[in-house]
Amino acid sequence: MRVLKIFSDKSYLPTGKGHIAMLYPFWGKNPEDPRDPSSGRFDRYTEIGSSFFKMAPLVEADVAVFPGAWEHVIGNRDALKKAEEFIEKATRAGKLTVIFFFSDSDEEITYKNIVIFRTSLYRSCRKPNEFAMPAWSEDFVEKYSNRKLPLREKKEKAVVGFCGYSPPFKEMHLSFRQKLRSVIHSSRRLLKKLIGYKNVDSYVRTPALQILAVSHQIDSNFIIREQFLGGASPSSGKIDFERMNKLRQEYVQNMVESDYILCARGGGNFSYRLYETLSCGRIPVFINTDCVLPYHSEINWKKYCVWLDENEVDRTAEKVAEFHEALSPDDFVNLQKRCRKLWEDWLSPVGFFANFHRHFKIE
Repeated sequence: MRVLKIFSDKSYLPTGKGHIAMLYPFWGKNPEDPRDPSSGRFDRYTEIGSSFFKMAPLVEADVAVFPGAWEHVIGNRDALKKAEEFIEKATRAGKLTVIFFFSDSDEEITYKNIVIFRTSLYRSCRKPNEFAMPAWSEDFVEKYSNRKLPLREKKEKAVVGFCGYSPPFKEMHLSFRQKLRSVIHSSRRLLKKLIGYKNVDSYVRTPALQILAVSHQIDSNFIIREQFLGGASPSSGKIDFERMNKLRQEYVQNMVESDYILCARGGGNFSYRLYETLSCGRIPVFINTDCVLPYHSEINWKKYCVWLDENEVDRTAEKVAEFHEALSPDDFVNLQKRCRKLWEDWLSPVGFFANFHRHFKIE
């Protein structure tokens, strides 16, 4: 395994903000609230991450790593000045600067000599120096299943699960399904032109859920929330951890009791649920909205998902049923194991950073 030599410097952190997870093995974890369900998600990486990277002086480093998350730089004049100074310092030393942007935003970052890892990307306008990174939650198998993968046996009909927020799609009738494809295309083009997809988190999710709910080809297992995170994390900033953990248990239970999970974009052009589904050893029903997925050059993503492009949403139930029918009972069980292994080897914090060197052509 290639050990990447990295340089970073705490003095360039945005004031009052913690450092990025990549640097946890060297600088320690940022403070966590143990009541938060996602606490501990980086523990294993923190323990062994120093075997993937070696801290080095800038002159000896393979790359320079900006220590803060880019979402803490945007709109902050002082933080932006520090970031520009860091990039310039690395450039003078002949080094690329690595930037992490964990956000729904697809705002362009235009500096030279940088490599950007971000959650929200569009394939049609991706630049060569932009790569997708996973969205990280707790390890579902370790935290909720006593480290034992909860395998399901194949039944005649696929059970498709979903637990989460989805605004109502008013007055949707079966007669509308024939027109759905053109409506989605038209809406997508208009919304992109007007607001760049911001806050358009239901334009494929809700129609897909509606189609699955009325289909006789699959069995649906849905818990539809009226608010993001079920209202446990209000805009006031005061988090109801008791309610959050109750909702989290329901979310995990819904996933465990399903064969497939609908995974479609939220506010940003990526799906948190995709990575949680794989972590749990479930098969994603992934709606591709011009997405870029992590290690897209290394992973054949269509081998792990029921894959639909957004213009196929009207065929969601049909595609799931066809995919399920084509799997033998052994194939179905083995695919659950492979989904879990994909998350462990490539998409968990350990897996992602173990393979991180692959993004760089360094001798």
